[in-house]
Amino acid sequence: MAAPPASSWRDEGQPPGEVDRLYLEIFDAVIDQRLRPGVKLTEAVLCDAFACSRSTVRAALAQLQHDKIVELQPNRGAFVAQPDIKETRDVFEARRMVEAAILDKLLSLPDLPDRLQQLWQMVRQERAAFERQDRVSWIRLSNAFHVQLVRLAENEVLTELMNSLCSRTSLIIALYDKPGCSACSFDEHEQILQQLSRGDRQGAQHAMRQHLQDCEERMHFADRNVPDPWTMFHRQL
Repeated sequence: MAAPPASSWRDEGQPPGEVDRLYLEIFDAVIDQRLRPGVKLTEAVLCDAFACSRSTVRAALAQLQHDKIVELQPNRGAFVAQPDIKETRDVFEARRMVEAAILDKLLSLPDLPDRLQQLWQMVRQERAAFERQDRVSWIRLSNAFHVQLVRLAENEVLTELMNSLCSRTSLIIALYDKPGCSACSFDEHEQILQQLSRGDRQGAQHAMRQHLQDCEERMHFADRNVPDPWTMFHRQL
């Protein structure tokens, strides 16, 4: 059975309207890497696929742009975002800072080992998805681990922030991850849980920092910045 889609880990509220429904459909397709960075999202195609109006499509795309999932380019249309190297570095730096604070908050909870049980189960599901080569579930569970970890801290603002950071990380992984690899390892998730279960602040911080650093180092930036062919006209004759 496939893991729940990424949208299921976002804050639950009222049943989604048409704009929200389309937002979530595109969001899941991007996070699952069914829609790759740089792909054009054509309004007419989306209208036909989801039996909705152009106004609905435009509103959903505007929300996706706000969340850095889609880029709206004047006179060209909407495209799945393509984070550059600077943004990649910034996202991972932000995650190291935010997730360090989350660990400190979690370690102050007296019932933390009990709260971690669902995360142990999630890591087992990650491993199982990897072993059966179910890449979509593996990606979903890798993201869900970090979102669920912050949810244990019961801070809605931090949870919303982590949702955003994980979404942007998924785009980065889709664009820069080395073929055949995964930037988020269930073995490293297990190490984080082990240190949290022991109440070892230094060990947990080190495990998380190392995990995020390893994720960033797995990104393959070579040949991604393709030279602009029009620069040939800028040469001095």
